Amino acid sequence: MGKASRDKRDIYYRKAKEEGWRARSAFKLLQIDEEFNIFEGVKRVVDLCAAPGSWSQVLSRQLYLPAKSSAESKDGDLPLIVAIDLQPMAPIEGVIQVQGDITNARTAEVVIRHFDGCKADLVVCDGAPDVTGLHDMDEFVQSQLILAGLTILKLFFPTVTFAKPKSSRNSSIEAFAVCENYSPPEGFNPRDLHRLLEKVGSPSGGSDLDCSSGWLEGPNKVYIPFLACGDLTGYDSDRSYPLPREADGSSYQSLDPIQPPIAPPYKRALELKKASAQSFNS
Repeated sequence: MGKASRDKRDIYYRKAKEEGWRARSAFKLLQIDEEFNIFEGVKRVVDLCAAPGSWSQVLSRQLYLPAKSSAESKDGDLPLIVAIDLQPMAPIEGVIQVQGDITNARTAEVVIRHFDGCKADLVVCDGAPDVTGLHDMDEFVQSQLILAGLTILKLFFPTVTFAKPKSSRNSSIEAFAVCENYSPPEGFNPRDLHRLLEKVGSPSGGSDLDCSSGWLEGPNKVYIPFLACGDLTGYDSDRSYPLPREADGSSYQSLDPIQPPIAPPYKRALELKKASAQSFNS
């Protein structure tokens, strides 16, 4: 698919390049904020699975840059934004980048040091687990991940909402869990989190009713709201839009992506493909 063709078929891909976003996913976070106002009063925020950095860009533009330009702000009052990913990212103003595994305790310790031991006000994540290509296996693993994830959210957040931004395609089952009012269980010790996860992994909850999956069925079933975010009269992510003409009447000039990945996991595959094509042509 050429750039012009994709610009027609994906309005948010086109708008992302025009507005300087690294990926179209930036609009998803912006639309979630429109609905839930998640940036209000935030001083410390973590962006998990951040590469290529579109959500970190949103955080920088919505939190760091306005505070920096404010005459009343001092260096110590500026919001702290920490972005974490296994892949390296190009720099973003006001964003501290950590290249590491989000499941590793050492990575969490690095974040805590950046926050001087304080808790984060907001954690955002637009990541997804790797797939095997075996669809039955991937579907089973995903279903287990959802079950465990929902139970964890129920334990720590009294208010949970599923949100589907307008920029997310209708053909995709993608939705984001928006969790508010963090409230850990009484007597909870973060060091015991692994024990809690072990209980969540079993239907009975390891004899802990809070960890069981019984709340998903029966008369006490809990229903989680599902909302559409963003202006419903705005752009449709599944619709094709004609390319506008330039101010001088010339044809629309497709833009290159703002920031290609620095070291994508498929880099070696691209190199092999290029080498194979060159050897074939020679």
